[in-house]
Amino acid sequence: MTISLPSKAGEHKLIPIPADRDNLAAKAIHGTTTVGLIVGDYVVLAADKRATAGTLIASRRVKKIVKLTDYSAMTISGLVADAQALADIIREESRFYLLTHGRKLSVKGIATLLANILFSSKYFPYIVQLIVGGYDTKPRLYTLDLYGSITEETYTATGSGSPVAYGVLESHYHENLTLDEAVSIAAKAIRSAILRDSATGDGIDVVIIGPENYFEERFVPFKQ
Repeated sequence: MTISLPSKAGEHKLIPIPADRDNLAAKAIHGTTTVGLIVGDYVVLAADKRATAGTLIASRRVKKIVKLTDYSAMTISGLVADAQALADIIREESRFYLLTHGRKLSVKGIATLLANILFSSKYFPYIVQLIVGGYDTKPRLYTLDLYGSITEETYTATGSGSPVAYGVLESHYHENLTLDEAVSIAAKAIRSAILRDSATGDGIDVVIIGPENYFEERFVPFKQ
């Protein structure tokens, strides 16, 4: 498969696209577990701390929940460099929006901007799968894939351990949870993935986002 791109002389040049690009993306995204859920006026995000390079455990202290603004954050599944580049873009665009419009960019606006960036790069994609959570007029939670598909959710999971994490979320999530119960369920979902997914491990980071720029970070040690 090829795509046509304009050259400096105004002519179009055919650029080959690797036939196995979807397999490459799947391999890159494989190797983490992150979850998000909405409870009351809060969004709870959780992620493990293990980074892998094939079968090698490259790090046991990775932060996979990235703060975007005082009222939003993003979980990372995929290539760290790609996710860091996207986070930097969103931070600066959010600041620029505040300066030019005199109001904060909404969480939906942040997720939509990310989706547009991912879609516009779909032939040479950022290898990421993201959860964006935050609070503007109410708590919001979005899932995005590497091609820019976006869905709004009440709970979600990404990464190689997500099938296990989804089982916990499906069994225990309901709208009347307390905040402490939601944090416990998010941590339990990651812990269950750690027990069954070799690419997930080494503790659990939790971020809680709520009204009036409420932003709290916690660490939950993994216990067998």
